Parts: sequence; structure tokens; C-alpha cells
Amino acid sequence: MLHVRSIWNGAISFGLVSIPIKLVNATENHSISFRQIHTEDGGRIRYRKYCELEDREVSGQEIGKGYEDADGTIIPITDEDLAGLPIPTAKTIEIVAFVPEDRIDPLQMDAAYYLQAGGAPAAKPYTLLREALKRSNKVAITKYALRGRERLGMLRVVGDAIAMHGLLWPDEVRAPEGVAPDADVTVRDKELDLADALMDTLGEVDLEDLHDEYREAVEEVVAAKAAGETPPETPAPEAGGGKVLDLMAALENSVRAARESRGEDAEVKHLQQRKTSRSSPKDTGGKKSTSTAKKKTASSPRKSTSKTSQAEKKTTKSTAKKTAAKKTPAKKATSRKRSA
Repeated sequence: MLHVRSIWNGAISFGLVSIPIKLVNATENHSISFRQIHTEDGGRIRYRKYCELEDREVSGQEIGKGYEDADGTIIPITDEDLAGLPIPTAKTIEIVAFVPEDRIDPLQMDAAYYLQAGGAPAAKPYTLLREALKRSNKVAITKYALRGRERLGMLRVVGDAIAMHGLLWPDEVRAPEGVAPDADVTVRDKELDLADALMDTLGEVDLEDLHDEYREAVEEVVAAKAAGETPPETPAPEAGGGKVLDLMAALENSVRAARESRGEDAEVKHLQQRKTSRSSPKDTGGKKSTSTAKKKTASSPRKSTSKTSQAEKKTTKSTAKKTAAKKTPAKKATSRKRSA
């Protein structure tokens, strides 16, 4: 059980089934926070809240909410006003549909929460919803109210718990207009092959092995300054950095560096085989090529043998002719001498 303070208490509405739950944060922020100080003497800079009418500082207990109208009039809104809103999601996470998870655009994903069962009576319906979500391979789309506004949510199973991701409304996600390059760019197959090789070399990663190096570096700086030592210096950038002029060379160097970092052979070989495997079918092509190769291999000795025999016959004929030609003049010369 999570020993975390709940930020919202209510119930999940699953048809006519009501599941009491507590909403707790599923994530936590580990980033280092800084205070504003006066650079002259290091004194803290604080913001104090003043009432404009009385010109005095007020405490948190005296501060409430107000809506500013178009003419500048402030309309007070109390917590009771918000709690009494005539909507079913004021204290309820209302399930409105079940859809495949890939229907959810990752751009809509917002904060993440765990839904904790609210006591023993919630155990049975909570487990029922969890197992139903597992078996359906779907996620539940919900509506709920939190921090003064109604929101969309998505319920999914994480381990033995039900998690809820806040979703942005579809009209809150901007269209990617004007983001992609305007120029008409052509990417060559060789460049794609090298990009594939780089992706294969980098491979997969266990997210547990990744850590916040920036935070660690800041902690080192803070520790050094607290001990009166000189903070570690930032390493100088490598020579040759800057604008990439040759994309192919940059990709090849990237593949080489990635392979060296993994202790692999750093040689970037020709990727013709990868390109061929793309264009040819996986199963049928291999079988056909094998049988064809066998046929060619089987038939080639016959052709070569016949060619060899023909060549031998031609050589024999030409040799016979030459021999006859040489013998004939010799006979003529002998007969001439005898007649003389």
C-alpha cells in the first residue's frame, strides 16, 4: 500500500458500480530547486502578498479565489461554490468509454496518478475493474474534476494497481503546422541504410540504467562550493564540432563511435546486403533463389564439358591442317631437287 498523502478522494463510476478510491501522485520530481537571492549580500528574496485595498500583507488563511470579469470586476468564488457544481464528475471519476490504447495520442498524456482502493468495501469492485481491463486489452476513458476544472483521463493497469493518466482535451493539442522543414528534401537509400545501422548499433536500453547527469553535476558544484573548493570545470567541446556538412560522413562516424563504445568492431562495412534484404521477400524469395542456384549449378558442368569437347575438336582440326600445310611444301622442294 502506498503511504502517500492522497490529493483527491472520490469514487470511480463503472456503470451502476461505485468504487471508492483515493488519488495519489504516481510520479515525483527529483530536480534541484534554487532560491532567489540578492547578489550583493546573498540575502533571500521573498514575495509577500499584499491586499491592494488595505495596503497590508495578508496570510494564506485570508486568501481566496476570484474570477476577473471583462470590465475588471472581481467575482469571489468559494470552495463551496466549486464543490456544489452541478456536474457528475465533481467527486466522481466517470468512465465514459473503453478503447484500444493505441487510440490515445501520446501528445495528450499529462500527469499520472495511482488509484488506491478506498478501504475494504472497495477491494472487490476495484479488482473486478482491474481484471476486466486486463482481459479486454483496452483502456478506460474517463472524465473527472480536479483543481477547478473538468479533465479527461485514461485508466490502465500497472502491476496490480489501476493508474490514471490525465489527458489534454483534443482542442488543447496544437497541430504540427509549420514545424517540418519547408524545403523539398530527398533522402538517399545509402543514408537510410547508415541510419538503420546506427539504430541497430545503439539498440535498446534498460531505462533503469539511465540517470540525471545534469542533477549529479549540479550536486557536485554545490558540494564543492559548500566545502570552499573550486567547482569542477566543464569539459571543452571536441574539435571539429559545429555544423554538419557531410551527412554520410557524420552517420558513418556515429556508427563507428557507437560500436567502439560497445566494444564492437568499429569498421563500417558496405550495407548492400541490408538494402537487398529490404527489397526481396523473406521466405519465398530465399527458396526460389536456392532452387535456381541448384539448377544452374547442376547444368553448368554439362555446358562446360560440351564447350571443352568442341574446343578440343577445333584444336585437333587446326593442328592437322597446320601439319599438312607444313608437310606439303617439303615434298615439293624434294621433288624439285630430284628433277634438277
